[in-house]
Amino acid sequence: MAKKGKKQAAQKQAAKADQGAATAATAATARATINVRSFLYVGGRDCQVAHLRQIASNHGAELIHHDGGLREAVSRIDTVLPSVDCVFCPIDCISHDACLRVKNGCKKFGKTFVPLRNGSKSSLDRALQTLNDRNDNP
Repeated sequence: MAKKGKKQAAQKQAAKADQGAATAATAATARATINVRSFLYVGGRDCQVAHLRQIASNHGAELIHHDGGLREAVSRIDTVLPSVDCVFCPIDCISHDACLRVKNGCKKFGKTFVPLRNGSKSSLDRALQTLNDRNDNP
């Protein structure tokens, strides 16, 4: 029984470390001051795209959506990346292949990568607000 308890504790600690890394990456990305005019949103739920576009327009930006490989080819990400200012990815609603493609493409083209905790509308709204606040207060 003691071994099982230690193993579960180690798994919980590893999960917390993964969450911390994602949060740190988001914070580091948000610190970079960029003017978001257009961005790529990879993954998420198809039923929310219209709402996400409205949120983007409220912040003065254009949303370009890619479904993360469900119906669209993942290779399309490479053709869209050079034309956007940054990329948002909800880490709970994206394929591993699409996420890796986005991360590598952002490094290649020098784009800001912003992982979102989930695919909710409020998550995108908060991230855009944070970026706008950083731009207003350098």
